[in-house]
Amino acid sequence: MDTMKSFLKEVLGGLAVDYADIRVEETEGSGVIYRGRSLDDVRRSFERGGCFRIFHRGNWGVATFNNIDENLKGLAKEVASEIELLPPRNETLVALGPFEDTVRIRPEDDPRRISLTEKRSLLRHYNDIILGNKGIATTVSVYQDSYKHVVFYSTDDRSLDQETVYTGFACRAVARDGNNIQDYSDSFGKTQGFDSLKHREPMCERIAKVAIDLLKAEPVPAGKYTVVIDPLLAGVFAHEAFGHLSEADHIADNERLKEMMKTGTRFGVDELTIVDDATMPNERGSYRYDDEGAASERTELVRHGILVGHLHNRQTAQQMNELPTGNSRAISYRFPPIVRMSNTFIESRSTRLHDMMDSLESGLYVVGSRGGMTELESFTFSSQYAYLVEHGRKTRMVRNVTLSGNVFETLKNIEAIGDDLTIFGGIGGCGKGGQAPLPVGLGAPHVKIRNVLIGGK
Repeated sequence: MDTMKSFLKEVLGGLAVDYADIRVEETEGSGVIYRGRSLDDVRRSFERGGCFRIFHRGNWGVATFNNIDENLKGLAKEVASEIELLPPRNETLVALGPFEDTVRIRPEDDPRRISLTEKRSLLRHYNDIILGNKGIATTVSVYQDSYKHVVFYSTDDRSLDQETVYTGFACRAVARDGNNIQDYSDSFGKTQGFDSLKHREPMCERIAKVAIDLLKAEPVPAGKYTVVIDPLLAGVFAHEAFGHLSEADHIADNERLKEMMKTGTRFGVDELTIVDDATMPNERGSYRYDDEGAASERTELVRHGILVGHLHNRQTAQQMNELPTGNSRAISYRFPPIVRMSNTFIESRSTRLHDMMDSLESGLYVVGSRGGMTELESFTFSSQYAYLVEHGRKTRMVRNVTLSGNVFETLKNIEAIGDDLTIFGGIGGCGKGGQAPLPVGLGAPHVKIRNVLIGGK
């Protein structure tokens, strides 16, 4: 690290600017894809590059590069001189101060030590389990891993040398009965090694079973329902409908959002606490330091139904007179960091799922997510499937279930929060500002909500 740190310090040295930072990344990864019984892709990849940012008189200049050599010094001076041409803005950054740290992964978690043959063999095993079920027409199964090494230096003498790792897989089953085609997918992934993916056969059996069961499911009748939503859909709701509203780069320059997302505002029932936490061990959205050198944190966004926090980088924290939260992230060296979530979830409370279902006289048990959209406080999400519930018992599976409404009204209509928090990671991630997929985690316990508008037949 000392040699690289010295070089990066030289690149930024002598610049007459308010602040600058530089990060250099090396990323190695591998992937395998099966489509049905055919091996579709096996690959390895390696990338090396970097990004430096210069902040002066309230303006940013950014440059990315692949060659790490003496020419970077001239590029940095060129960017600094171009910033001088911009009109000054009344913007500053929260200072972090001098600091140095090194973060290393456990050697046993390094996916580079596992052969592509072994990775392909495990994915084929899972793919074959799904294909072995009568009614399954085809599959798409994907394995991914990555190892990343980042060296960071800033002009406030902050030096970081950080390794991160990820392994994961996803399987999609397509079931067919004549012209009736249904599909179901699931994925698993952690910031752990290859061994964490083993013994996932029950997950693959479930993927096949749900896809086949969906062939007999009918579209849900449209209407308003009391629903129990599973931890995945509740986690997606927390992330998409509320988490993005909490990212302060959306808020700082938007007067309507500033008023809407004012701390102290009630957003939900007393039981509701929503958290963003990058310090959770092994989760998809976990990291030690963000991409501008701030330490990761556990940030409460809502506590007992009251808005208490936002997600920040150094600039938005200064703009809103708050503190950085370690949420400045970029998907790679090709991009400057922006405010992003890490692991966003609803905290557990005390209600058991059994009791939650028993209390549901008529409604829906809604499972999984097929995505959705949000527009400020309005949301629309599609689940993977649901069950009609009568007198506490699941009766018929239904499909084409779409939930919509107002985020804040929905949070206030929560009747119970479960005791079974589950965090999901898997393959894929979050998209924002042209940067996707960013590794994130999300989750929740089961949640019971009244008066949810359901679209169907």
